[in-house]
Amino acid sequence: MNIETLLTKKIEEDKQGNVLEIPNDKIGSKKLYIESYGCQMNFADSEIVASILSKENFSTTKNIHEADLVFVNTCSIRDKAEQTVRKRLQLYNSVKKTTNPKMVVGVLGCMAERLKEKFLEEEKLVDLVVGPDAYRDLPNLIKQVDDGKRAVNVILSKEETYADISPLRLGSNGVTAFVSITRGCDNTCTFCVVPYTRGRERSRNPESIIEECKQLYKDGYREVTLLGQNVDSYLWYGGGPKKSFKKASEDQKNNAINFSQLLEKVALVNIKLRIRFSTSNPQDMSDGVIEAMAKHKNICDSIHLPVQSGSSRVLDLMNRGYNRQEYLTLIDKIKKRIPNCTISMDIIAGFCGETEQDHRETLSLMDYVKYDYGYMFKYSERPNTAASRKFKDDIPEEIKQRRLVEIIAKQQAQSLENNREKINNSYEVLIEGTSKKSTLHFYGRTTHNCVVVFKKNDLKVGQYVNVKIIACTAGTLKGEAL
Repeated sequence: MNIETLLTKKIEEDKQGNVLEIPNDKIGSKKLYIESYGCQMNFADSEIVASILSKENFSTTKNIHEADLVFVNTCSIRDKAEQTVRKRLQLYNSVKKTTNPKMVVGVLGCMAERLKEKFLEEEKLVDLVVGPDAYRDLPNLIKQVDDGKRAVNVILSKEETYADISPLRLGSNGVTAFVSITRGCDNTCTFCVVPYTRGRERSRNPESIIEECKQLYKDGYREVTLLGQNVDSYLWYGGGPKKSFKKASEDQKNNAINFSQLLEKVALVNIKLRIRFSTSNPQDMSDGVIEAMAKHKNICDSIHLPVQSGSSRVLDLMNRGYNRQEYLTLIDKIKKRIPNCTISMDIIAGFCGETEQDHRETLSLMDYVKYDYGYMFKYSERPNTAASRKFKDDIPEEIKQRRLVEIIAKQQAQSLENNREKINNSYEVLIEGTSKKSTLHFYGRTTHNCVVVFKKNDLKVGQYVNVKIIACTAGTLKGEAL
């Protein structure tokens, strides 16, 4: 496999920017076209936006030429994502000028908050800019645009969780769904824009989460992924930012619900409803979460545990809140209590001041953990972050690229080795849909988040089936249904 293929395969840019549509969408008099980029939270937010606008007589479309309203829901975590979105906005405006002059173009999400002035005034790429906490204001903002004004609301909230809004499942397979449980982040990793674009951490009422999961199961869904910038920080004490918990009453503190307790509650919705969660922060993961996973069979044996670097020195520069040994101690604890748990990661290559020794420490940490898969990136300086203010982005591009390639190549080898160990074993697989490569095959995932492809036979989407693994690649298991 060549370098370009490695980079493309593991970063999975092809999954970005899919046009989202509600299957069997109602016919509304107005058409909404929406694309999402970035993290799972952005995709979940697009479902909230669609829900709000459905009450304004909008239905979704995949045809931009018939759209009354076009949105791109954006990410600011990497420069490449921003450049991709700029190109999309230019395309939208081309369509607007040539075939659809009444079309309204808007930007949602993290990039909207960060680049509002540029998009609206300098580059004049959009009519509408809406930050991640302002989606309830969309009907009013759209009216402003209809009245001939450009509209913007990027005010961050200390309270907004959209707990009362039932998301419309865009592009759903009817089997798996995202459920947002927290918004914002209180951690101040020096490379990250999230605290500035999504605001303070606040948690959603647990009862609303439980009810959403119950309804999803009733509607035929068999797996939910609990989402947040940092799910481990979940803390419900009656509402408000997590940072204000210290000011809570004694009664509120005594009755507070943390993430491990929430996991237990969600797991009890139904034993046939699988529970996943993303993303975890190593400094916040508690023993209670590990114990809940070990206790409940339907909490999946898979943890996404971003490490970012294997060097304690670099982790300190990143302000990650843990060092190399603390991270490895957590890994050991997970593997001891949940022996077959798969671990995935995020790694950044070429952070400010990263030496060859730091890079080798990252590679050696990968050798120790033997991750099942991961998301690997070159460091991309984001304006106004602590790293951009305090540190020099001093690693030449060619060195960043070489280090990234080495990381990806190692992960590719480890993923293949881990998958080969699964050959001749059998796993329970939840069928999610038809394989992209063959209409004769289904694909699904194990509790360990491993993708398995197998012949359809007489099986149906949404079923659990035992599958024996007979072959594999680095990214996929191939099996036979038993």
